[in-house]
Amino acid sequence: MTVNTKVGGSMDEIEVILEDEGERDIDTPETAEHDNPVLQALRRLATRAMGLTGADIERIVREARLKARREKRRLTYADVEAGIRGNRPPVPYDVRWRFAIHESGHAVVHHALRLGSIKGLTIDAKDGGHNAVTFATNAPDTEAWYERLLAMLMAGRAAELIVLKTVSAGSGGAEESDLARATRIALDMEQALGFGGRHPLLYLGHKDPTATLSRDADLAERVHRRLEFAQARATEVITENRRAFDRLVRALFDAQALDGQAVMDILVADS
Repeated sequence: MTVNTKVGGSMDEIEVILEDEGERDIDTPETAEHDNPVLQALRRLATRAMGLTGADIERIVREARLKARREKRRLTYADVEAGIRGNRPPVPYDVRWRFAIHESGHAVVHHALRLGSIKGLTIDAKDGGHNAVTFATNAPDTEAWYERLLAMLMAGRAAELIVLKTVSAGSGGAEESDLARATRIALDMEQALGFGGRHPLLYLGHKDPTATLSRDADLAERVHRRLEFAQARATEVITENRRAFDRLVRALFDAQALDGQAVMDILVADS
């Protein structure tokens, strides 16, 4: 199976060549159906490959194709998926369980607070779990919206506390971590977006959140209160949707990667 994607004009054109049938189909977003097995397979592979680079995927497909040729058969979905899975380091049982809890927390809160769509979840990426989500572009740019966004970012940590009673360092430790992103947003709410508890009419830009918060204890306290409120809200949302959350954790733990449709099937069934 060879896949080429072309983006141009007013539509995305996906060209799929099926080697075993010798047929060529072109599906556009307007004509593609949810039950199209080719598109379903592509979505599953895309979810499974989250966290990999383009070079990684190129190498995996090349190796899978060579393996199929040596065995004198056609390349299959299973070959590519096995190549992706073989590229992942083995994850201990308890760590995989924590990853599933963390990413499911993000997904449940994202869906419950109607922030946008979920494209996929995975817990077998090189650096742990990943979630692919989108945000509604027509949402009002209000303080309430940013508070929902903060709740979603804090939801992975909240989920770990609910189930395991402890938290890992997975929420922090890097510039693009949940805590780092939430801290930057909460700081912007206080200083740049007009929602601050003190002097809300002032725009106070910042280049270094760490330096800004380290030298202003009062500001750090206000930012931290926003994060505490967001984590409490995430906890409440997960608790209210506990049945869907538990089902999603189990499904993600077992499959290690779920595309958006599989996630939504679970969340909608229990809503």
